[in-house]
Amino acid sequence: MKETSFIDQNKEKWNRFEKLSQSETRDPDELSSLYMDITDDLSYAQTFYQRRTVRVYLNQLAQRIYTDLHIQRGESIKKLISVWKVSLPLEIYRSRKTLLFALVVFLLWATIGAVSTHFDPGFARVIVGDAYVEMTNRNIANGNPLAVYETDSHLGMFIRITTNNLRVAFLTFIFGIFFTIGTHIFLFKNGVMLGAFQYYFATKGLLLTSFLGIWIHGAFEISAIVLAGGAGITMGNAWLFPGNYTRLQSLQLGAKRGLKIMLSLVPFIITAGFLESFVTANYQSLAEWSKWTLILLSFGIIIGYYVVYPMIVARKYPHLLEQEEVVNTFPNKYFNLQRIRTLGQIISDSFRFYRIHFSSFFRINMFVIFPLAVGLIYFQDQLHAEMMETNYWFDWAKQLEIMIGFGFESDQDYLINGLWSVLFSLMIISVSYVFKNGQQVIRWKEFFLFAAKKLPLVWVGSLLLFFTISLIPWQWYFVLIFVIPFFYLNGVTASAVEEKAGRRFSLGWKYSAQSYGNSLMVLFLFFVILALFAQPIAFVGSIHDNNFVSSPPMPDLLDLLTDFVKNVCDTFHWNKWVISNYVRQLVYLIFIMAVFPLWIIAMHFLVYNEHEKETANGLKADFQKFGKRSKVKEHDVDYEED
Repeated sequence: MKETSFIDQNKEKWNRFEKLSQSETRDPDELSSLYMDITDDLSYAQTFYQRRTVRVYLNQLAQRIYTDLHIQRGESIKKLISVWKVSLPLEIYRSRKTLLFALVVFLLWATIGAVSTHFDPGFARVIVGDAYVEMTNRNIANGNPLAVYETDSHLGMFIRITTNNLRVAFLTFIFGIFFTIGTHIFLFKNGVMLGAFQYYFATKGLLLTSFLGIWIHGAFEISAIVLAGGAGITMGNAWLFPGNYTRLQSLQLGAKRGLKIMLSLVPFIITAGFLESFVTANYQSLAEWSKWTLILLSFGIIIGYYVVYPMIVARKYPHLLEQEEVVNTFPNKYFNLQRIRTLGQIISDSFRFYRIHFSSFFRINMFVIFPLAVGLIYFQDQLHAEMMETNYWFDWAKQLEIMIGFGFESDQDYLINGLWSVLFSLMIISVSYVFKNGQQVIRWKEFFLFAAKKLPLVWVGSLLLFFTISLIPWQWYFVLIFVIPFFYLNGVTASAVEEKAGRRFSLGWKYSAQSYGNSLMVLFLFFVILALFAQPIAFVGSIHDNNFVSSPPMPDLLDLLTDFVKNVCDTFHWNKWVISNYVRQLVYLIFIMAVFPLWIIAMHFLVYNEHEKETANGLKADFQKFGKRSKVKEHDVDYEED
């Protein structure tokens, strides 16, 4: 049939469909019938008029009503805004008692610190250390009591302070899992330190000076620590007092609520680091009114978002506040990939998929990727033998630089880095295989054929993401996180979508752009989870210096393990520094093998989300089932065939 005849024959039906889709009152039966006709026409146009305008028109027409039916128009950005407008304030309101309790406890410890310093001026030395007190005394004598905040490198100071503040906040939260005891220890430590430090300035007649200098950034920084404490107590209380839930279910809900509160703190912690580095550092040149304005404005924002606004949201959405969340400890093992998920469902299903299929993709990673990675690391360690003779302040960053070739100090670094991009692609393929296969048993021949077919396109699709992460210094990752979503899904799209090569790449860019908001939230969540679960293994900045003069200020499990290894090496007269760094690299590699698949799983769900919006395969299948009743119970699953 000629294109013009095809259009003349169907244009009235299409016009009717457009009017119905835009109408507030419409007959769902007529709409569904017309939709089925439209999809048939679209299939016909894709076959015979693939490069014609009518195909594009019909595709847009079908996609528009499909999006409307799922209420997903502008989902990514709207969902991102909705999280900050509704979801986070509701969680803050639900946790208001524990947040208030954390504030009271923190103020109590701060008061004890101040009172102890009042009766014993030497108490400040016990809390903050002799060196810090002596430095403060010298600064006071020089007429610049807060000279500690002055620096020649504002950017470097910003990175160090922000990293440390994030670490302290996350540790305050995560240690709440130990029956809230860990959180109380951090609140005690920081509260007493604040009270002693602030009162010490009062004994020198500098209370107002120190207040106007310190609280420019302290309003956000101290508030974040208190709120992180409230989040930790929320999680710990859920573990201690499960109520009508099982203890595991209650812990899952408490951790979820605590994580949401922690997510809300990230912008404030970053802002506090910026203020401390660029504003407090110049406090002497600021007018008094500007200091008061910044302090009052900061406290106003905190009170507004964490006290006033949650009450407004709770009154506006009482039905959401009263919803009782249900956690299924033994969830269904099947996943319908032809459906559109909300951000919350993507995150929830990602964790569920990870838990159910962990053994499958971890087995692939450990038997295939791990040995190859060990070989690459061995060659790197031999090339950079001198770098293996020391420890580093940011140990994880330096070790990864050696392992993966981030430093680009030789031609071999470029080669090794390129080979690591292949391993990263294989990690994506391993998760894709589990999605496609859907079985607990790995069929190795089938997997290797699958990997050989997928690897070239996945590798090309992942190059931009991998090399962007490789080339940008890790200190800039907090900025990079806003750029990555523009090409975030390219590699996974090349693996998960069955289209021609060029089509996969174009869809990768398209899906990345359309899913920007959701991808950004997933990235934030992934980095939060990575930071939280990495801390017990390797605290950020746990290595005190690179000359082995002093011990780490806060030893972690990896420090304890490597200390044991060093003692063994001393016994056998081996090179303890090199071998202990081998152990560190091995632990980091296993950690990557265990954690990165969760990130890749979430990327797959994002791709399937956008692909379903593009193709509407799930909705088409649902329309075909209208009026039919299955006599057999069906699973909620439809794994795509390769």
